[in-house]
Amino acid sequence: MIVNGRQQQHIEIADRAFQYGDGCFTTLAFRHGGLEFFAAHIERLKWACKTLSINFDKWDELRRCIVDSLTSTSDCVVKVTITRGEGGRGYNPEGAINPNFVITQHNIPVHYPLWQTDGIKLTISPIKLAKQPLLAGIKHLNRLEQVLVKQSLAQTGYDDAVVCDTQQHIVESSVGNLFWYKDTSWYTANLTESGVEGVMRNHVLAVMQEKGIECQVVKQEVIELFSAHELFVCNSLMLLVPVVSLFDPINKKHQEFEVAQSKQLQHYIQQTIDTKALKI
Repeated sequence: MIVNGRQQQHIEIADRAFQYGDGCFTTLAFRHGGLEFFAAHIERLKWACKTLSINFDKWDELRRCIVDSLTSTSDCVVKVTITRGEGGRGYNPEGAINPNFVITQHNIPVHYPLWQTDGIKLTISPIKLAKQPLLAGIKHLNRLEQVLVKQSLAQTGYDDAVVCDTQQHIVESSVGNLFWYKDTSWYTANLTESGVEGVMRNHVLAVMQEKGIECQVVKQEVIELFSAHELFVCNSLMLLVPVVSLFDPINKKHQEFEVAQSKQLQHYIQQTIDTKALKI
């Protein structure tokens, strides 16, 4: 683990990240000697820091430390966390003027290649996401809703779950952003009130625009998924994963999906990886 440019195994317990979840993070893939979507991940951290009013200014040092940490490393997940640091009284962050950055490395989940090939089975999570426009989109450190979603999912036999807000609008899945195809158009969720605006989601939207593929950003209830032709889930680590089926445990509805167009998009995404990677 690297903390503020130094190898160490601990961070102060008084750090506001530990006390209040006061900070943000991003996770990116290092594969085949390249940091995938590196620039986009840094921009997402900048956006989150601006949203949270964290005055972090060590971007050059952070970039250098990330790159240096990978010089003799094989494929891995790189997690970068920025905290507000120590200070302030209670929730009030006034006085916390020295943000920290933390870099850790982890194994890439071994099941992701199988998911990409065979697709995944989804259920619908009973856990709902609250609406908070001020935090929507960013990947902040308050992840208790996601912990509850994963706890619930672990009690099922499904790979992933669709997660909705309190009004049953589709937001995301437990691992990434969700896209669905219906009536000649792709759709993805409007994330202005809940959810994480993923780096891969934004890249998929850009690729769709480049290829002339229509995609609408919408607020739709989860029932709409049962009349869709295709679904896929995406994030920066697993890229694009087709969905083969969806089950609603409340209404006992089951729907199977085609994967042809998702596979084509998967191919398009794979073709762009090298152009978006920083070679180490």
